[in-house]
Amino acid sequence: MIGDGFARVLERARDGDELAWTALYDDLAGPLLGYLRGRGAPEPEDQLGETFLQVARDLPGFSGDEAGFRSWVFTIAHRRLLDAARTRRRRPSTPIEPDRLVPVAEALRDPGDRADATAVALDAIGDRELLTGLLEHLTDEQREVVLLRFVADLDTATVGEVTGRSPNAVAAVTRRALTTLRAVLEEVPTGR
Repeated sequence: MIGDGFARVLERARDGDELAWTALYDDLAGPLLGYLRGRGAPEPEDQLGETFLQVARDLPGFSGDEAGFRSWVFTIAHRRLLDAARTRRRRPSTPIEPDRLVPVAEALRDPGDRADATAVALDAIGDRELLTGLLEHLTDEQREVVLLRFVADLDTATVGEVTGRSPNAVAAVTRRALTTLRAVLEEVPTGR
């Protein structure tokens, strides 16, 4: 953190002072890059650059202290991640061969909406590309809950604590995610 001299550094950055920009960048680049990598940004360095470009464009409209500035910059980074995720979902992906989806489809078609069948299905994938392709059909919220619930093997209450949701909300998100996955796999032929 910059500390007591933050207001002056911010004002100088608004005036285009290169040293002030360097101070702001040096203060935030490491933590931002860690955040972006931790959130799974496909190109975290690019996202970092885009975040700082947005900061440069919007800096004249910012008012606040250093804590507010940090929060504002991380909010911009978060929104950039959401934009990138939307863009990735809109791009056509390489189709997954149906025979690779058969174990998942069979487990998800199991009657009763059993969580253990889903966990077995997700464990059976074993192939990161396949799992990623399948999870791309879910919203960010659904993907997060499914990964915590079935890949990390956390119970509903723990997932709620991690994500800041109630156990009922976690259960609802899980049901919607499973419904989406079933719809995606509806046309996959099975061995039955």
